[in-house]
Amino acid sequence: MGRIREINSERILKASCIEFAEKGYAATKIMDIANKVDLPKPNIYYYFQSKEKLYRCVLESIIDPLLKASNAFEIYDEPGIALEQYIHTKIHISQQHPHASKVFSSEIMHGAPHLTQDVTDKLMQQTTQMTARINQWIADEKMEAVDPQHLLFMIWASTQTYADFDWQIAKVTGKKALDTQDYQTAANLITRMVLKGCGLNFKETT
Repeated sequence: MGRIREINSERILKASCIEFAEKGYAATKIMDIANKVDLPKPNIYYYFQSKEKLYRCVLESIIDPLLKASNAFEIYDEPGIALEQYIHTKIHISQQHPHASKVFSSEIMHGAPHLTQDVTDKLMQQTTQMTARINQWIADEKMEAVDPQHLLFMIWASTQTYADFDWQIAKVTGKKALDTQDYQTAANLITRMVLKGCGLNFKETT
């Protein structure tokens, strides 16, 4: 019974990611999600109680990977390695969690009305710690003096775009969908631009 509940919850969450990403919170209907997973509408409420709770579960599914992405800033003393790892991880999140990433992006653009205070605090703490780490590297003369916050903004924008605008990127590149090599190429290019802009050496990852 527990395994069935787990499987159904995962199916509902996956379908919800797609629906919320494509239609937004307001336009998404529980019935559409139920139809997508071939379950009665009451079953959706049985597992998730409400549309808002389901939406928050979708958000939470992407929060943990986003928070873990900055681990490299604590693990590595060299800014070049830490930044490269961070960028590649962020690109990987866009590749592996495209719909949840879009939902998160939309939530932020709308002022984060559904993010809990706890999650907001964790994200802000993460940014504060990353900013402090970059400032320390600058003070230790390990990298050029750049604005840490705007450096992070640039990384977020350039990596997130591969989730938010994957359809457009695929169209421009003449593909039905982006493949692993596309994400790797993107990660390498973003890394090279960031590292060179920070006065750091770059070695392409294959």
